[in-house]
Amino acid sequence: MDAPPLHIAMYPWFAMGHLTPFLHLSNKLAKRGHRISFFIPKRTQTKLQHLNLHPHLINFVPITVPHVDGLPHDAETTSDVPFSLFPLIATAMDRTEKDIELLLRDLKPQIVFFDFSFWLPNLARSLGIKSIQYFIISPVTLAFNATRSEGDLMEPPSGFPDSSIKLHAHEARFLANLGNLEFGSGVLFYDRFDIGTRLSDAIGFKGCREIEGPYVDYLETQYGKPVLLSGPLLPEPPNSTLEEKWVAWLGGFNPGSVIFCAYGSETTLQKSQFDELLLGLELTGFPFLAALKPPNGFESIEEALPEGFGERVQGRGIAYGGWVQQQLILGHPSVGCFITHCGSTSLTEALVSECQLVFLPRLGSDHVMNARLMSRKLKVGVEVEKGEEDGLFTKESVCRAVKIVMDEGSELGREVRANHAKVRSFLQSNNLESTCVDNFCLKLQDLL
Repeated sequence: MDAPPLHIAMYPWFAMGHLTPFLHLSNKLAKRGHRISFFIPKRTQTKLQHLNLHPHLINFVPITVPHVDGLPHDAETTSDVPFSLFPLIATAMDRTEKDIELLLRDLKPQIVFFDFSFWLPNLARSLGIKSIQYFIISPVTLAFNATRSEGDLMEPPSGFPDSSIKLHAHEARFLANLGNLEFGSGVLFYDRFDIGTRLSDAIGFKGCREIEGPYVDYLETQYGKPVLLSGPLLPEPPNSTLEEKWVAWLGGFNPGSVIFCAYGSETTLQKSQFDELLLGLELTGFPFLAALKPPNGFESIEEALPEGFGERVQGRGIAYGGWVQQQLILGHPSVGCFITHCGSTSLTEALVSECQLVFLPRLGSDHVMNARLMSRKLKVGVEVEKGEEDGLFTKESVCRAVKIVMDEGSELGREVRANHAKVRSFLQSNNLESTCVDNFCLKLQDLL
């Protein structure tokens, strides 16, 4: 007899890049009949409503975000404030503990998924609810960082299953600083994850054993608890069509000739790196569309463009400061190369696209580890070279990476194209994702 459907609560960190993957997971679970109570900051609900594919089973539970001195009065998520104020958003989230306790008592879910609220496992346990620390970072990132003492941060910890993955000096320095950053309520950034991970009943990630297996096994031995994979969470086919202006513009170029560069909705480059990126795209000679935020200190993309850039690339290059339909652009036949900042959702969209891949990871998150996994272990694309000490890329290094993947004659280019095609067909193979999600649901039942 089939097990009865579960009632699951979701309490992701107050950032769009966390709320959205938690909702994607909720959709996959609701499709199998499970009921979801999704805790979400009040005003942010409207931004996610359209992504709720099963409104009869996924119930948004609005949370009032307590005011913290130093935050603007209407700030709810990290997209409302600069990076320097993120720790205050964490403090605000910690102050919801009493409200969350009342909601959990009232709703009585069997399991609660969380990520930044390290206090949640103890609260859940006191109410007889199982808790899962569900990471939107990849297993390789947690495995590389989680279990090390202050050793050499550039090298993997002992027993780590993959010697090809290493950090550069500037990345290791950044990690060391991040570890000592106080991130809300007097808690260090790493402790926020570590405490939650150690106290939770299980750890969860998106992904599948075929790609993430070795890192999952390593984490299970390190933490002594189950590590569950929810499947690759492939993007649902979009129910909208590409905006007419992009259809018209892209339609003017040969199939597979346009470079699309998207640098994440929350990432701002320094002006000098913004210039190098655009000049690198110009240098390739290919048509390009770059979706970027204005660099620090500028109001608009237009006022930040390098001298004479607009005139030189007119008709073949666009630097665009607004939101774009990334998934639909990646699917357009004219687009042949994707330069990505290596955020988790973007990478999944990239892997199932037919574009050649160039990795330009953003420092300060799991993007660097994602780029190493993709470029060194899976070898599905090429990472842009950066300075070992300063971490800066140049227009030449951007151009070189693009040329390698776009050049039919390049041996490395041929290798990464073939590997990408293999991974794409594997991810899209029949039943891969549904099998992963079904197994994930069985493991959730086992926890109870």
